[in-house]
Amino acid sequence: MEIRNCLPEETPGEREILELAMDAGTVLLENDAEIFRVEETMARICRHYGVESPELFVLTNGVFATGGGTTRVKHVPVRSTRLDKVAAVNQLSRDIEKGRYTIHQARQRLEEIREMPGKPAWLKILACALAAGCFCCMMGGNWLDCLAAGCVGVLLQALILWVCAPHLSRMIGNILCGGWVTFWCLVICALLPGRNLSPMIIGTILPLVPGIAFTNGIRDLADGDYISGAVRLLDAMLVFVCVAIGVGVVFILYHKVFGGAML
Repeated sequence: MEIRNCLPEETPGEREILELAMDAGTVLLENDAEIFRVEETMARICRHYGVESPELFVLTNGVFATGGGTTRVKHVPVRSTRLDKVAAVNQLSRDIEKGRYTIHQARQRLEEIREMPGKPAWLKILACALAAGCFCCMMGGNWLDCLAAGCVGVLLQALILWVCAPHLSRMIGNILCGGWVTFWCLVICALLPGRNLSPMIIGTILPLVPGIAFTNGIRDLADGDYISGAVRLLDAMLVFVCVAIGVGVVFILYHKVFGGAML
């Protein structure tokens, strides 16, 4: 990464400083960073550029900042989990403290971070397949069960990428994913008798579990950010419930049609 030296004659205004801090906090929140990390990063930027004792209040979906007679409020919808962006913004704030960026250079770098490309679709599909197969193994499945779970993981990620993410709400998408996974696991067990259904379903469901959001929710509660922690935990619980609904609906339909469920 290029090292830049801060120009001594540059004296940014307080509004511009708060805008930069808000933008940095927005990128962090959009990518599911912890609340304390967002506040720490924003405070570090404000202090370096001359806004003394900024008042910062961060929630899961919003940032409030006051400093030097200027107040800024911004709504931030949580979009995805991109830990590479979180790490990049965190590093940017530390480089700012070391005087390596002017405020305009920092804004340019922040835009570069915001535009960082995501992982290609094939890599996401491969990762989901490997995760499903490994989780199936952890749940007691044999190698054929793991192979089958990996195939269902491919179908699951394809559904997420091309149907759920661009066209459906999160709740409906999670219900559909839970049902989709269960349907294909039942089909495989019907075509290949002797497969262990439970490890296959559990293994392919676990990639849907929002582990980072759930962990961050607990961490926020431990840090005293009760509102944000409760919201994140509720959001994670809704995912669990929606996936369970999808699985349950397919099992009920299977029971109605065939008179029983394979376990």
